[in-house]
Amino acid sequence: MKSFHIASELRSSYGKNAARRLRSSGKIPAILYGQKEESLSLTLDPRNLQTILHSASGHNTIFSLEVKDQGTTSVMMKDWQFDPIKETLLHADLLRIAMDKMLQIDVPIVSVGLARGVKDQGGILELVLRQLEIQCLPTDIPDHISIDVSDLDIGSNVRVSDLLVDSKLKVLSDSDLVVAHVIAPKEEQEEEVALVEGTEEKSAEPEVIKKGKSELEEGAGATPSEKEKGV
Repeated sequence: MKSFHIASELRSSYGKNAARRLRSSGKIPAILYGQKEESLSLTLDPRNLQTILHSASGHNTIFSLEVKDQGTTSVMMKDWQFDPIKETLLHADLLRIAMDKMLQIDVPIVSVGLARGVKDQGGILELVLRQLEIQCLPTDIPDHISIDVSDLDIGSNVRVSDLLVDSKLKVLSDSDLVVAHVIAPKEEQEEEVALVEGTEEKSAEPEVIKKGKSELEEGAGATPSEKEKGV
């Protein structure tokens, strides 16, 4: 995992107007908290955080944060806010990390290989589970979890219990969850649905005829007095 070092300063002004002026100057507001220490309001260069978010380890990156006149600590991004139009960072929450304590995090799942069901059978590979929840030490956080889908046929799948993960990682996600599977092309699915619906309609017809026949038989078996009375 590549190491990153980011410099920051304590904020001296607060409020929406102050935050707007801060962003206009090329900085953004941020909060540092965690490890039962005092929360700090900071200012920093958002470009450094964007570099981290676009790195191989993404938001799971542990990096060094230097706070002017306060020292340096290990942190990771806990939350962040993007401008939906400009796609620039507006705010970030940073969490202090103790390097000797276990973390619970979500790690991306990446498929490897070309599924046999796709290559030879014309199926479609679907990655159902995008992230795996694990527990590990900060130094053991992987960039991603790989799954080999080469042997998957149409109708077969890979579950969490099938994943091969490092012994240093404890998997917290449900072992029965489907991670990836290969499904039939959409055209075949629609044909199967139409076939099932057509079969259901045909099987329903004898029931209607039988019911009508039963009512006629009941009417034929009634006595004249019962028919007149409507019994």
